[in-house]
Amino acid sequence: MTFTITPAAERFIRLMLRADGGPKSGFRLAVSPGGCAGLNAEMNVTTTPEPGDAVVDYNGLRLFLPAESRLLLDGVTIDFRDSAAQTGLVFHDPKAISCGSVGALAH
Repeated sequence: MTFTITPAAERFIRLMLRADGGPKSGFRLAVSPGGCAGLNAEMNVTTTPEPGDAVVDYNGLRLFLPAESRLLLDGVTIDFRDSAAQTGLVFHDPKAISCGSVGALAH
């Protein structure tokens, strides 16, 4: 499993952990297929992983990742966006097909 967390996303996750967690807390990221970007995510700060979660250390961040999330995040870049349209984590998956990529057929 290889994925990348951008510095902006890392700052966001660290902020969440500082605000909602203690020294042993982790950031649980449950990813599922869906949406134009290809992935939907549920996230929360918790002190213990759920059964089946892998505990992943990423630059000192303690991440709790369910099995499906580990598969879906392979090759993905996790970023953070703060704009008028969207605030939160965004996923850049080179394997995903965007909603706007369907072309018209020529007659």
